[in-house]
Amino acid sequence: MSQQTVLYDVPGPRQRRITLIGSIVATILLLVGAYFLIYKPLDDKGQFSMELWGPLVDPGNENFALVWERIGVGFKNTLIAAALAIVTSLVVGTLLAVLRIQLKSLARRRFTGMAAPLAYPLRGLNLALSAITRVCVEVFRGLPVVITIFFVARGFPEFGVTFDTLWYLVIGLTIYNSVVIAEILRSGMEGLPGGQAEAASAIGLSPLQTTRMILLPQAFRIMLPALISQLVVVLKDTSLGFIISYEETLNIGKQIIGALDNPIQVYTVIAVLFIVVNYSLSKLAQYVQRRLSRGRRTAGTPAQQPPATALISQAEGGSN
Repeated sequence: MSQQTVLYDVPGPRQRRITLIGSIVATILLLVGAYFLIYKPLDDKGQFSMELWGPLVDPGNENFALVWERIGVGFKNTLIAAALAIVTSLVVGTLLAVLRIQLKSLARRRFTGMAAPLAYPLRGLNLALSAITRVCVEVFRGLPVVITIFFVARGFPEFGVTFDTLWYLVIGLTIYNSVVIAEILRSGMEGLPGGQAEAASAIGLSPLQTTRMILLPQAFRIMLPALISQLVVVLKDTSLGFIISYEETLNIGKQIIGALDNPIQVYTVIAVLFIVVNYSLSKLAQYVQRRLSRGRRTAGTPAQQPPATALISQAEGGSN
């Protein structure tokens, strides 16, 4: 008996007919609703006229070249800000996740074997750093991104620290997204079987070596879908750069709308651009995940060993 028939009853001819008819009726109702509720009201107001769409879709329009030149500038600025924020968020988030894992590991050790005058200050320092990192994670993760960007852009100049507008946006995005990425990776490492860390300790690896060589690579692979989702969020959040007058896609779109008075058309084009890029990122994530899964299945003998044996052999090879 196949797994499909075990999980649920295979629909018979009558049920398939009912499902087909229901799907057709639902599709017709959806199309009719879209016509009367969306298309017709917009058409009655002339929103499909070439006067409004021409600057975006008609190369013969006098404004076409200038409009797309401005959109191109905005999209380029968006991608630059997103790329910088993604790289910095991944680096800072990874370091923060490793730091929190190491602090937690040190807290369990309690610095046994050290003299009391040295052990107590180290334990106090460990507790203080753990509290500081925990507070930073909770505060920056709880703040809306727009507030973080605003305070970075307004607060840094008050202390005499000035950057280009691009870097205020990148720093604001990095502060928020790095703590989210750190929590994703930390939860991924803490979710791995405890026997892996114990086996690494048994062969003499330090907690930092265990995290770097064993836990962190697995956490990246396991949490890859969540990481890619967060990177998509970074790309979309670049649109908040308008509050500090950064000329990203949405800000330039507002400038075009101010000149041509066609908000629906401009925002539709911008939305399509974002959807295409985000969809490409999602497909890239699926491709990378498939490659990683295929690599593990075809790795050979080490993948067929018991988990502890494979772990020890891999760790010994890495330490050599």
